[in-house]
Amino acid sequence: MKARIGYSAWVAGVVQFFAVHWFVESAWARPYSWARNNISDLGNAHCALQSDPEPRYVCSPEHAAMNASFIALGTLLVVGTVLTGALWRRGSTSAVTRCLLAGAGVGFVLAGLAPADVHENQHVLGALLIMGTANIGLFLAGTRLAEDVPVPLRRLTTLLGITALTAFGLFLSGHYLGLGMGGMERVAAFPLLAWALVVGGRGLFRRKTRRTPGTAPEMRIARAPQGQ
Repeated sequence: MKARIGYSAWVAGVVQFFAVHWFVESAWARPYSWARNNISDLGNAHCALQSDPEPRYVCSPEHAAMNASFIALGTLLVVGTVLTGALWRRGSTSAVTRCLLAGAGVGFVLAGLAPADVHENQHVLGALLIMGTANIGLFLAGTRLAEDVPVPLRRLTTLLGITALTAFGLFLSGHYLGLGMGGMERVAAFPLLAWALVVGGRGLFRRKTRRTPGTAPEMRIARAPQGQ
């Protein structure tokens, strides 16, 4: 039951984030661009020309909704990470991995409480937790998921971690590979959210297989018919 609550928290957090993201960006008078604009621009409290890291005009009328969504997402990511113990192998490495992943939740809460144009340092710390430490956790998670998690999903988890960490490095160095500043930032930030949505959905909808007491499911012995 605890695990299902955790999976639900992950799914609800990610779904509400993208729903609010769409609502807030649609309220911009000047079209919001996934390539030119940071995710954080949606939560900026003031209308102004921003110069760093790329020049763009930012004016987000519904910034309060975006910041509330950041906080909700962060809280639900932490709740999910705490309650999904059955998803993980035992051991200290798994505990560290889950702490790193929970760092993304703390980062999103910081981002919501400290908009980039109001408390820049706290906001940057939140971004580092999301795209730095949490992506390390995502990379490690590929080897720390429980044995009943399908191998393709474990490999996908590792691949997502590598992709996100590489994109974060490119974003920090100003190499956007044609995706734009906002595009590369999303490649660094969204793999974790996609992973939480997929793993959370799998946890909610998969059926538990029932085992006959004392009999492994893959070693059932057929009984010979009795009597002719």
